[in-house]
Amino acid sequence: MTFPLPDSSPATAQCSAKGCRTDAAWVLAWNNPKLHTPERRKTWLACEEHREHLSQFLGVRGFLKDVVPLAEWESAEH
Repeated sequence: MTFPLPDSSPATAQCSAKGCRTDAAWVLAWNNPKLHTPERRKTWLACEEHREHLSQFLGVRGFLKDVVPLAEWESAEH
């Protein structure tokens, strides 16, 4: 199952890390089970530098569901 990215395209997809304006290379699909239905996926975008940090942040909370290269996520949308 794929879900749309938040207002992004290859030219505008930027990392979701605070203050980072680097082009995103990864999609981190996540879900807060206390707020979202099991099939719902929210997305954060990550550059190479912030992928691990953002993944750990979500993972520690049990929210992280999948990490996918941005190109694969976009091609799966079509």
